[in-house]
Amino acid sequence: MPAVARNTVRAALLAGVLVVGSTPNAWADFVPGGKGSGTETQVEGGQKDQKVSATAGAVVFDRSRNGSGDSAGPVTSSSGNWTPPACYYAPRYTPDELQKYLEPIWNAESTGPQWDQEQRDKYVNGGKAKDFNKAKTGEGYWWDSYVTEGREGDPHALDCKEEIFWVDKGAAPPADIPQAITPEMLAQLAYGEIRVPSTKVDLAPAGTTKVNLPTWAWLDTAKFKPVSVTASVPLLGVTATTTAEPVALKIEPGTSDAQTYPASGVCEIAGDRIGEAYAKGKAGETPPCGVKYLRSSGDGSYELRATITWKIHWTGTGVAGARNLPDGTFGADQDVVVQEIQSINR
Repeated sequence: MPAVARNTVRAALLAGVLVVGSTPNAWADFVPGGKGSGTETQVEGGQKDQKVSATAGAVVFDRSRNGSGDSAGPVTSSSGNWTPPACYYAPRYTPDELQKYLEPIWNAESTGPQWDQEQRDKYVNGGKAKDFNKAKTGEGYWWDSYVTEGREGDPHALDCKEEIFWVDKGAAPPADIPQAITPEMLAQLAYGEIRVPSTKVDLAPAGTTKVNLPTWAWLDTAKFKPVSVTASVPLLGVTATTTAEPVALKIEPGTSDAQTYPASGVCEIAGDRIGEAYAKGKAGETPPCGVKYLRSSGDGSYELRATITWKIHWTGTGVAGARNLPDGTFGADQDVVVQEIQSINR
């Protein structure tokens, strides 16, 4: 079966794979083609909906320090159209497992006798390996492509077109295969698993405000602590942890007839707070973070959008210090009713 066809079939199959929870140490005995290989998803320990640690292909995710809750969501890269890789190469088969995978394909004769014979020459008769490298059992694994969960329909999921290849245990994969799994790639995959809390801000006045009246905005920073996800390939002993830390809040009033505080609309995180809670006696002061609407919302409301920017970095096997990934953002909308100030003449 040609590489593009193999990837198309695999993408369709992986679209139906559900990644479910397990305990962080449940995959210590991971082996290709077996428990946690991507051919099936196993659950060991943990509680329903816990989703602490799960396997997707050869990669294990530990989400025990990730954001959670119904309002939590994924960050969007602030760096153009950057996304984690849609496919990657990692160990998939032992020699016996590769034989079990390929021989039914050849025997079905659906890929043509010429291609079938070429495959037998490569994997059986000594072209790439003799007898699927069974003489090397325990000394390495056959690597193949995986599609990142959720990216099955992405055209880039078919970028991994290399045929199955052998890598000795402890050796680096071929340098000319850029999608071969590395700590940096694990960090990027973990980036895609990051979940952060919603960014609904506290307002004073709350819900309904007046034209030309400064509205104070702030966030409870207890909800906005750093979160992280660890991705690893236990079989290779490589791991990477990606961490997201909140750094700023951006206020977008939902109309051009408004003035933000500060003028940029970006409220930097200072110590343990974002903005400042309104307190009695501050009505005449300018809020450090907030908005002033210059026109009534009439019979409707304005959609104020609050977006948190998260600084994202990673550490991993063999990497000294932390390295940066593109900042991530996550926002939420909330309705604000703005009324005209009513005056009464006596």
